[in-house]
Amino acid sequence: MPHATDFQARFERRWGHLTRPPVRALAWLLDAPDLLDPASMHWGGRIATLGPVTPGVAGWLAALQLDPAPLDAALGNKFHSRLGLYAEKLMAFYFEQHGLLHAHGLQVQVNRNQTVGEFDFLLDLDDELVHWEFATKFYLLEGTPDGGVFHHLIGPNLADTLGLKMRKILDQQLALARHPAAQAMLSRPVQRAQALVKGWLFYELGKVQAIDGISQDHNHGFWCTAGQLPGQRYAILPKLQWLAPFKGDAVEVFDAAGLQAKLADLVQPVLVAAVDHRDGWEVETSRGFVVPQDWTEKAAVRRLEGALPA
Repeated sequence: MPHATDFQARFERRWGHLTRPPVRALAWLLDAPDLLDPASMHWGGRIATLGPVTPGVAGWLAALQLDPAPLDAALGNKFHSRLGLYAEKLMAFYFEQHGLLHAHGLQVQVNRNQTVGEFDFLLDLDDELVHWEFATKFYLLEGTPDGGVFHHLIGPNLADTLGLKMRKILDQQLALARHPAAQAMLSRPVQRAQALVKGWLFYELGKVQAIDGISQDHNHGFWCTAGQLPGQRYAILPKLQWLAPFKGDAVEVFDAAGLQAKLADLVQPVLVAAVDHRDGWEVETSRGFVVPQDWTEKAAVRRLEGALPA
């Protein structure tokens, strides 16, 4: 498994010219390793993958850096507070611009008052209609798994686990095309239903491990309490900057002691990037969640007592 900084360094080498946050985020969505291993038997062949970024797409991203007007128009003027919705709109723009998008966010209703579900993406791929559910997820490995490892990968706000999320996607959401109401509204049948999952996993400081079912080269970082922060320079990442490795020129930077003081009374985990100053930019070299002192206890209780939502 690569070191935590390997991906950031590779990303900066290839995409360092992309400094507009939405363009940079889109490049990450297209180029980041899959979070889940498509070949693993855990997922039954139902994990989608985008494949390598072609020179044509790389040139298209470079053009958006120079003139972001088409992307800005697609995102709209509304401030996006939900990271998942922001990432979904970025992907919808890519699929639409490259002639792949059949439908986005298509709701399936039995009647006006009952919605069965919603297709994230219906795509035209290789002359087939394909259903892709899309997720961008951030999970921290809590405890020492001796089984059920995907339930030990828990969201920073304790709202879900990777196990619960994938059970819902595989068992419920990917079955939508089989519902009679969905079949009645589609002009042709869905040939494949898969999940495209991007994201980052975070391991207790210094304890990165390989997990069966997770892509070997997945994006990863650390988690620790404020008092355990290594002596580096840090920027706090707002939620819409969680996707791509950070690069910015107008950001408050803290040393470890300053960040510890700022996060002394932490209630919820905070994502931070360790940064180097290069050519006028603060460039991410690694990242991690700073968690409250009692986060692991609360996470374990949630997991063991089954208090997480189904």
